[in-house]
Amino acid sequence: MMINKDNETLFFMLADDHTLIRQGMMFVLDATGIDYKAFHASNFEQIRDCINTHFINIAIIDAHFPEGTSLQIISEIKEKKPDIKILIFSGIDENVHALKYLNAGANGFLSKLSEEEEIKHAILTIIHKGEYISPLTRALLMNSLNNRNLVNPLQSLTERELEIARMYAAGYGNLEIANMLDVKQNTISTIKKRIFKKLKIENIVELIELVKNHS
Repeated sequence: MMINKDNETLFFMLADDHTLIRQGMMFVLDATGIDYKAFHASNFEQIRDCINTHFINIAIIDAHFPEGTSLQIISEIKEKKPDIKILIFSGIDENVHALKYLNAGANGFLSKLSEEEEIKHAILTIIHKGEYISPLTRALLMNSLNNRNLVNPLQSLTERELEIARMYAAGYGNLEIANMLDVKQNTISTIKKRIFKKLKIENIVELIELVKNHS
């Protein structure tokens, strides 16, 4: 779906906690030759303010902020303003993470390791088609048709692991979970490590976001 059929001014939100990344993206936007205006955000609060205050066509958002991953903020944006196109621009491994961001509502995923021409191509593709799917992500999507775990990583957990993951996400700690399930605390700790390894996450915040996005 083309965003600006009549070559009108496009409104971007550049959301990254590093000023240099946002400035660099403006150089790339200048190089595309499009007529645009860019609003900047460096944290979740500023992203929310920007979305509520300004009309935005395209949001270019980092995957990680000091407050955590942007999975939840993507869902918020899509709920409030479903027409905004979201391009994730991040240094995290596309091969591991791209699908969960697309599943959360992003319209594209682009690595910060990309060459300038690829970044320009991604932006112009979002403008003209409403989405940007890189060759790598396209291959992941094709693979996900045969492997549902790529789309919903929680499906890789056993029923017991999923039960415990949901308890962690609900705010319970190791001791509480152990008491509720009548097992030893170190057993819960072992299962927690297994859950984190299977889901390729490092902390409870990421687990909460996964459970929320895939429930």
